[in-house]
Amino acid sequence: MKKLILCTLVAGLLFTACNQSTQSTTTAAVADAGNVSATNAPVMKFEKETHDFGKIKEGDKVTYAFKFTNTGKSPLIIKDAVATCGCTKPEWPKTPIQPGADGEIKVTFNSATKMGLQDKQITVTANTVPAQSMVHLIGEVTTPTTK
Repeated sequence: MKKLILCTLVAGLLFTACNQSTQSTTTAAVADAGNVSATNAPVMKFEKETHDFGKIKEGDKVTYAFKFTNTGKSPLIIKDAVATCGCTKPEWPKTPIQPGADGEIKVTFNSATKMGLQDKQITVTANTVPAQSMVHLIGEVTTPTTK
């Protein structure tokens, strides 16, 4: 019985210690994002966070540029941009966007093998606080008409 109580106590202490370590590591990672404080961090402000491409025929490709401005106080560095599926390809600036400067994330959607309503989410990771921003490309893919 004493061994059971002792094991439970040790397991509880280890769990608590591991949990505190994880929290401090997460806090350090957020604080280290670009080595700037939250008040001095870059801010990615999009003109539009959603674009509706309307109706397109299956097999068509559509492209849209999500325009943004760095309204923060330090250079904006985009680390990655990922779409919810391989049919959507984002392209982003690889150089820092200075405070007050504009940029764009160009997104191309390939509707091959797609049908019906589509909502493609693009997650942009940058040295902002929070680190991720999202934009959406929506629309409807219809069956091509034959002549």
